[in-house]
Amino acid sequence: MIEKTVVLIKPDGVKQHITGEIIKRFESAGLTVVGLKFVQLTQPILDVWYAHHKDKPFFPGLCEQMMSTPVVAIVLSGEGAVEKVFGICGPTDPAEAAPGTIRKDFGVDKPHNVVHRSDSVDAAEKEIGLIFTPAEIFVL
Repeated sequence: MIEKTVVLIKPDGVKQHITGEIIKRFESAGLTVVGLKFVQLTQPILDVWYAHHKDKPFFPGLCEQMMSTPVVAIVLSGEGAVEKVFGICGPTDPAEAAPGTIRKDFGVDKPHNVVHRSDSVDAAEKEIGLIFTPAEIFVL
């Protein structure tokens, strides 16, 4: 099934100047970029985006990190996109990720793991709506 999913290149990834490399990995795997922009996240967006973490002690630091620089927001489309992106990114903790995944190759630790990826089709739909307008998503 053709799905859409979201990847954010987080501030630590933006600072490493690896945006092109990350996009290349997704495109090489057969995914299509259908939305792309540089965006400054805000507290109201993060309150919704990470609502499931809002009561956790690391939430304020997570928000501070995610707002420290603009992020690159990418909407990817393709067959089984959510699962395919998970495989390309690897698990949240770079120490547990396989060699050749984005998080293993470029991540430092769980907070500095270079990318956020949607964990389900429903989450992707919500996240797309927080960052992109319908007019910013293209069918190719």
